[in-house]
Amino acid sequence: MNYIACTFLIEPREITVETVREILIAELGELGFESFTETDKGVTAYIQKKDWNNNLLNDVQILNSDDVKISFTIEEIEQVNWNEEWEKNFEPITVNDLVSVRAPFHEKKDLPYDIVIEPKMSFGTGHHETTHLMIQHLIGLDLKDKTVLDMGCGTGILAIFAEMRGAKQLDAIDIDTWCYENSLENAERNQCVNIKVYEGDASLLGNKKYDVIIANINRNILLQDISVYAKNLEKNGILLLSGFYTEDVPVIDKEASENGLKLQKTLERNNWAGLKYVI
Repeated sequence: MNYIACTFLIEPREITVETVREILIAELGELGFESFTETDKGVTAYIQKKDWNNNLLNDVQILNSDDVKISFTIEEIEQVNWNEEWEKNFEPITVNDLVSVRAPFHEKKDLPYDIVIEPKMSFGTGHHETTHLMIQHLIGLDLKDKTVLDMGCGTGILAIFAEMRGAKQLDAIDIDTWCYENSLENAERNQCVNIKVYEGDASLLGNKKYDVIIANINRNILLQDISVYAKNLEKNGILLLSGFYTEDVPVIDKEASENGLKLQKTLERNNWAGLKYVI
């Protein structure tokens, strides 16, 4: 199976290469790009040839930003060894000096929480700003014996951390088959016993109720599903939202308010936002 490799060269004006690269990777991930190789001046993104078309990059907002100049080249390549690619670039991280997120081949750190993730093609290693923000929110919550939903679970990292924090019953849902399988693998890798993983979307929720719902997805999906999350929260339940830029907060908050949710806490990291709501 052949792939299309898009190599992006970033020339920042108002914001750093690192920030632009994070935004670019997030937007490309939503379009079906499966793996990324970061460089000092940009990033190379890979997508299966069958999923590529010449108009695909037209929907990438950061490419049209006045704050940065991004040029790119496109080439067709033979199948890449993805594990080898991400192992070259995946460095362990820590959050608030409490949580370590690492790959199986990294040395364990002496921190209260040690999360081992093998992301492969799934989103959610803790490196992206939104995952980092969600971990920060979860650190501040009392999750002991709580029921938790991780919507758009990616690698399963947030559900895994929630169980480590004491949650007793957790559902992790992702519409992508690879993410579903990867979440199962990572839950087992971290000896999690309370996580059930499902492949699908918010239509799977039915009448289930949760104390905490985590939704780290993109803005449009959140706007579509906030009303569903509100209905599936227990009284005094908590909704954590991320996956959007700080300038998107007003439209997210408007939809949340119209569904009886009250904004309690806002976290920001490099132009990304993470919101905590109560109902």
